[in-house]
This record gives sequence, structure tokens and C-alpha cells, in this order.
Amino acid sequence: MKSSHTGFNRILHAAKFSWKGVCSTWRHEAAFRQEILILVLLAPVAFWLGENAIDVAVLMGVWLFVLVVELLNTAIETVVDRIGYEYHKLSGRAKDQGSAAVFIAFGLALLVWGAYAYQKWQALLE
Repeated sequence: MKSSHTGFNRILHAAKFSWKGVCSTWRHEAAFRQEILILVLLAPVAFWLGENAIDVAVLMGVWLFVLVVELLNTAIETVVDRIGYEYHKLSGRAKDQGSAAVFIAFGLALLVWGAYAYQKWQALLE
């Protein structure tokens, strides 16, 4: 399906469809809503933990990465459900692998946030 839009107009249309994807994920995926809430709650903490703009970008970026992986996982689950709800080992494997990707991204976020929190804790104790 080749788009008839070119240049900046194509970018605007792509952004519209991207936003539509974010909104549909918000409506249909509780985990995504929870992760957005965590992002909102962690944003001020990132400014406290980070010593500079790069630190804040890393802290926020690693959590945005969790959201990206959640979006991809939701897309996988949606396609698998579109094919059919009956159990098939390949469908189960695809869903499990998407879930594992979210789990690893979440673990990475915890590792990074934990390292920054530990560093801040050490600085406060000095």
C-alpha cells in the first residue's frame, strides 16, 4: 500500500496514524496505561536524580523505551488475535516472546533507575 502523500504531507499523515496507534493502545491495553502513569510519576524524580540534561534524558529515555516495546508487543498480540483466538503453539510463542521483550525492557529501566538512585543515595550520605 503505497501512500499518495509525499514530502511534509506524508510526515503529517504518518504522525496522525502514529497518534491513532497510541490512542488505540491506551484504550485497549491496561499495561500501557499503567506504564504511562509510571512515566508521569517518574518524570519529576528524573529531574531530581539527574545531575544534568543527559542524565534526565537517559532516565526518561529508558522508560520511553519500555513504552515502545509495549507498543510493539501489543501490535504482535493484536495480529495474533486477528488470526484467531484458538490456541496454536506458534501464536503462544509469539505472544510470549513479545511479553519477554517487555520484561527485558522493564528490567533495563529498573537497572538504569536503580543505578541513578544508588548514585544519588551515595551522594546524599557523603
